[in-house]
Amino acid sequence: MTPIQKFLARHAPILEPATLYCPEHGEYSGQYEQIHPNSERRPSPCPGCQARRAAELAEDRQRQAERAAARLIGELDPRPGRYYNDETIPYITPDVFVYKIGDEYVVVLNEDGLPKLRINPYYRDILRERPQAAGGAKEYINDKIRSALWLIKSIHQRQRTVYRVTKSIVKFQRGFLDKGVAYLKPMVLKDVAMDVEMHESTISRVTSNKYVHTPQGIFELKYFFNSSISTSRGENVASESVKENIRQILAKEDPQKPYSDQALVEILKKQDILIARRTVTKYREMIGVLPSTRRKQII
Repeated sequence: MTPIQKFLARHAPILEPATLYCPEHGEYSGQYEQIHPNSERRPSPCPGCQARRAAELAEDRQRQAERAAARLIGELDPRPGRYYNDETIPYITPDVFVYKIGDEYVVVLNEDGLPKLRINPYYRDILRERPQAAGGAKEYINDKIRSALWLIKSIHQRQRTVYRVTKSIVKFQRGFLDKGVAYLKPMVLKDVAMDVEMHESTISRVTSNKYVHTPQGIFELKYFFNSSISTSRGENVASESVKENIRQILAKEDPQKPYSDQALVEILKKQDILIARRTVTKYREMIGVLPSTRRKQII
């Protein structure tokens, strides 16, 4: 044997079958183990240990992929469309609140942000402590005080009018407040004007751009003034209720067989609501629904 062969025989590892027992899984290793003449025996892992290590590696890779995905999602913009549209979203602050306490509805004015106006006492003191002040200055101060008092009175009067009009609307629309849009009653400006003993034009001004918070949501006060639709029973329903009815019917239609406007007329007729096809078309457009030819889904 050459010197090199002698060296390899003393130091190089050799392979021999491994039949060592794994106490963790109760199995024998069917692999080959690497044995070095000058080292301890190191058996290869049993199949159970190998499966566990493979599962641990797979789980670790999965966690790394999830962390990478989370970092990527965290860098994304949740509102990507705002870079293409600079329109601001108007947020509505109700002018009046309607709360249900027990069986009664209570109207509360929203006075947050409403300035607490009063006359500066400095100018009253001038008139009281300097009765001999020049006539022009005295008249000027008196005129400004009268203007300020008129403004304060007008603001308070407007708040009282909003309160009275809202109370009247609550009285007429109790069904809506209890059950929703389907129970909205037909009502015109004249109804409230007669109830609060004011002119219709005053009611129109007071309800313009004024919002009320109700148990059914936030609505403009003008929302409650709507025309009526006749029924076969001789009763009247509010146009807003009919719009809501049409919206619910269209929400349940078959996308492959959408209802035409004439079909909606027939469905409403079965519900005792008498309405013309052109009126159905107008209401459908007002709620933002396309014609049946454009709603139909082929696939």
